[in-house]
Amino acid sequence: MNTPVADAPVTNTPVTFTAPMPGLENVQDFTLRSVEGAAGLYALEAGSPSPVRLFLADAAVFVPGYAPPVPDATLQALELEQDQDLQILVVLNHSPKATTVNLMAPIVLNPVTRRCAQLVLDGREYPLRADLNSL
Repeated sequence: MNTPVADAPVTNTPVTFTAPMPGLENVQDFTLRSVEGAAGLYALEAGSPSPVRLFLADAAVFVPGYAPPVPDATLQALELEQDQDLQILVVLNHSPKATTVNLMAPIVLNPVTRRCAQLVLDGREYPLRADLNSL
């Protein structure tokens, strides 16, 4: 995997989920921290009630062309208009054999309000574990 390199400083952005992520029902407030030297790579972290860290990739950087449908209700919850910019993030899973991304459950972020939501897409169009090197 070739990770884009950036000289930008590390940022820590507080984000709030409009609804809890599946499996993390007790956590809604997180910090989205950029990873030094890797443009478009983030750590999503929460400290309470128990520590949580997920690694996320900006789909625009790592999965060009990925454009999952975002329901109108989600856009409203995120306070987004149809023509406003949103950021799509995908969860990274690393193993010794491969690094995969979850295209079935993207996270949609309003970069202005810092509100986000995780979608769970229906159907088989998007895989749960897509090999990042094949995208």
